[in-house]
Amino acid sequence: MQKLNMNPIEKFLQQNSVMVLDGALATELEAYGCDLDDPLWSAKVLLENPEDIKEVHKEYFKAGADCAITASYQATISGFAERGFSEEQSLSLIKKTVELARSARDEYWEEGSYGNNVKPLVAASIGPYGAYLADGSEYTGNYGVTDQQLVDFHRPRMKALVEAGADLLAMETIPSFQEARVLATLLFEFPETYAWMSFTLKNGKEISDGTPLRTCAEELNDSSQVASVGVNCAPMEIAAEAVAVLKKHTDKPLLMYPNSGETYDPDSNTWYGEGSSVYFDDASEQWVERGASLIGGCCRTTPQHIRVLAEKWKMKR
Repeated sequence: MQKLNMNPIEKFLQQNSVMVLDGALATELEAYGCDLDDPLWSAKVLLENPEDIKEVHKEYFKAGADCAITASYQATISGFAERGFSEEQSLSLIKKTVELARSARDEYWEEGSYGNNVKPLVAASIGPYGAYLADGSEYTGNYGVTDQQLVDFHRPRMKALVEAGADLLAMETIPSFQEARVLATLLFEFPETYAWMSFTLKNGKEISDGTPLRTCAEELNDSSQVASVGVNCAPMEIAAEAVAVLKKHTDKPLLMYPNSGETYDPDSNTWYGEGSSVYFDDASEQWVERGASLIGGCCRTTPQHIRVLAEKWKMKR
């Protein structure tokens, strides 16, 4: 079937050498006073304070982000069902994540106080199956499920996000080669939709389940709907190493949005180490040198991290 829409990442990169993604949604929501200690994580705010989500998106646009990632990472029919919501109510909440991001983007654009030369995009987050499980398996990929179980889990959310009008899908924090293949195949059901695929890492050469990055890149090379491949939710140095590996095995634009530089201690549920935006800014030179053209932040990053990236790379456009 012929696509009617142009690949939005390709269109953007025809006019700009670097696309600046946004940063952590949950970190900023906590700064707004939201309590995310919940299996639904940031999706919990959809139920309680949805306007906070919109405001965080707008803060990132004001900081210079060219793309917002929606609050649907952990918004699933299964997760909402456990809170007593019907399938219809759950799908409405999932669609709302796109509506909030689009509204923030459109308000920001209409205000005219921007440095973008292309209207920012809204990427609808498709988090991994392990995020719903909330047991840490989103960082191992060891689900023990069949392909059909993954299809049944992901299809309705994907359909809702496409129907809500997202510019593309952000298949992110994917730890499992099996899940990546399932998601790429599911895209065929939405022939006018593009996505990026972003993996978590075991090390600089393997994704979390141990599959070589080379294998992942080669598997996705034939999918014209996968517009970009990369990594997220990893330390900067390892993520940059992974991007360099991917560059050898794919011609697709590469993305990376690492953590702030801090390290998470699962025993104490705390972060430690250096997470300064200045360090983030300097490190981004290596990311782009290694081959990344879409860059942003994941856990513990803030609008300030994105602001320094935007100020640095938009001057080079």
